[in-house]
Amino acid sequence: MRLLLLACLRARTGNATTAARIQNHLHAAGHICVLKDAFMYESQTEIANLISTDKFDGALAIHLYKGGRLLQGSRIPFGIIFGGTDVNEDVKCEEKHRVMGAVLEEARFAVAFTVKMKELAAAEWPDARKKIYVQTQGIKTTPKETFDWYRFLQNAGIPTDTGSLHVFLLVCGLRRVKDPLYLVDVFSDWHRKEPSIHLGIIGPAVDPLFTSEVKEKVKRAPGVHLLQEMPQDDLHAAMKRCFAVVNSSISEGMSAAILEAMDLNIPVLARNIPGNAAIIKHKETGLLFSNPQEFVVLSKSLMNDPIMEKEIVTRAKDYMKKHHSWESERKAYENLVRRLQ
Repeated sequence: MRLLLLACLRARTGNATTAARIQNHLHAAGHICVLKDAFMYESQTEIANLISTDKFDGALAIHLYKGGRLLQGSRIPFGIIFGGTDVNEDVKCEEKHRVMGAVLEEARFAVAFTVKMKELAAAEWPDARKKIYVQTQGIKTTPKETFDWYRFLQNAGIPTDTGSLHVFLLVCGLRRVKDPLYLVDVFSDWHRKEPSIHLGIIGPAVDPLFTSEVKEKVKRAPGVHLLQEMPQDDLHAAMKRCFAVVNSSISEGMSAAILEAMDLNIPVLARNIPGNAAIIKHKETGLLFSNPQEFVVLSKSLMNDPIMEKEIVTRAKDYMKKHHSWESERKAYENLVRRLQ
């Protein structure tokens, strides 16, 4: 089959990573899968023209609103993969809610990353419940062997001569929903007392206006560094060398960065929101904090208790093998796509 996959393809965001992975799975199943950026298209007419020109047999869209609305009324069968903000945030807008309901009605199937996400969607659109499948994200990490950690620290402006360095990494696209400034003040206060503590914020400038806000704030925050985004294999290598990976989002579908850290045997400290609590069991596979002060308390307990740290990363890795296998995700999409035939 010739398949169109529509997603928001801004470099190195979660949706783009998911899209590339699904494209890879569909190629392996013998299909031709063409990735297109949903932001490049204004209307359903443009997509209809693309479909007839490129002779697509079926389509997939990531994000019920951003990708899905473009396939509404499409002449070819399509499936939807929930993005996270569609079910968590966009449902609050009446017009978007109406459009998403119509898209879901036409879709052959929809994929939710978590049971929680499926339940949220089914509560909004009860008639669609039967066509929503739960398939967690499959994760494969590829840390670059030749990655130069000391050069990375130098570029970030992190001094390497302070003895026992503790670098926390917050990996996210710079936009408000990711709330990268949530921990900046407490982190700076902590850094003033313990200069070997650093927070690196790393990710693409998704929202330019907000990015300049982040830059301004970080400039005045000792111990906090805004880092250049980097290729996936370099990022995985950097994560592997840091002390812990942090997530401070207001809302998440399923954070690939958290899962990648777990796969790399790195402890995760994440804000206690439904998307994060769906993959992290507090003090078992990671640590969940509800406010910035609690983040510091939990981080210190992790630094002072290497046995707890070892147990957490071991359990997290076991969880990854069991629930986020790349191979089982591949099989699931091979099967789902048959519904488009």
